[in-house]
Amino acid sequence: MSEPSIYQQAEVELSSISDFIRFAATQFHQSDLYFGHGTDNPWDEAVAVVLQMLDLPSDYPQSMLDARVLSEEKKHLIHAIETRVTQRKPLAYITNKAYFAGLEFYIDERVLVPRSPIAELIHNDFYPWLEADNPKVLDLCCGSGCIGLAIAAYLDDADVVMSDVSEDALTVAEINVERLGLYHKARSIQSDLFDQLQGETFDLIVSNPPYVDAEDLADMPQEYQHEPEIGLGSGIDGLDLTRKILEDAAHYLTEQGVLIVEVGNSWPALEEVFPEVPFTWIEFEQGGDGVFVLTKKQLQDHFSVD
Repeated sequence: MSEPSIYQQAEVELSSISDFIRFAATQFHQSDLYFGHGTDNPWDEAVAVVLQMLDLPSDYPQSMLDARVLSEEKKHLIHAIETRVTQRKPLAYITNKAYFAGLEFYIDERVLVPRSPIAELIHNDFYPWLEADNPKVLDLCCGSGCIGLAIAAYLDDADVVMSDVSEDALTVAEINVERLGLYHKARSIQSDLFDQLQGETFDLIVSNPPYVDAEDLADMPQEYQHEPEIGLGSGIDGLDLTRKILEDAAHYLTEQGVLIVEVGNSWPALEEVFPEVPFTWIEFEQGGDGVFVLTKKQLQDHFSVD
């Protein structure tokens, strides 16, 4: 008879919430995992997986961590911890939860895990770039809808359109519309960039499109291989979709409208391709880079507009 695995032992011998957090942290630390989908270290990841699997809040009182865990809950916790280690699956795909701009979103492997610095811009009402009082906003390449729905949740009187080429992604976005109760402020449409948006104009177009170049895509940690490639890669230099957005965006902006796009680590390549374009690169207090702003006039001055 073979010896029980460490996970089988843990399921039998551990009893409290703190036991499982300690065990998870040890396994994560020893397994050389990559942390880039919500936490940045084994301990925070362990706390997150245990509390989320038990449907407990992130500010769960420390005095309650000695609470005992039921046998059925133990099974779910051990399965989650083992899956994170053996499959290198991101936490959000295990718990189906991710947090963006202070809101909880449903997440599965049909969409990327939210992780954009644009959340900081949302909390600041896109000041000083967004001038309209009742803004019409487009979340282009919306994925799970995290950016568009956070805008709808926090910006008074915002009218939000979320678009994506992926029907799967829009299905997840609609789940989040329902969960957040934002039917009256947000709608989704399947569109290959602007193809299905003819005749509409927006005070703000915000986009976190695929922008990973071919070399970085090939070198990404195993955790990223669980994410849909359609949401990551965008050609050799990572700028295939960004080029199309820049060419067409002016048609879909109001006179005072602005375009805000995240291109991440591809920002040096973008400046090299378009050295004459006066990109404004946003500085974030909470970390992050590679997000630019352009006005409609700047787009008209530097890109072909019929």
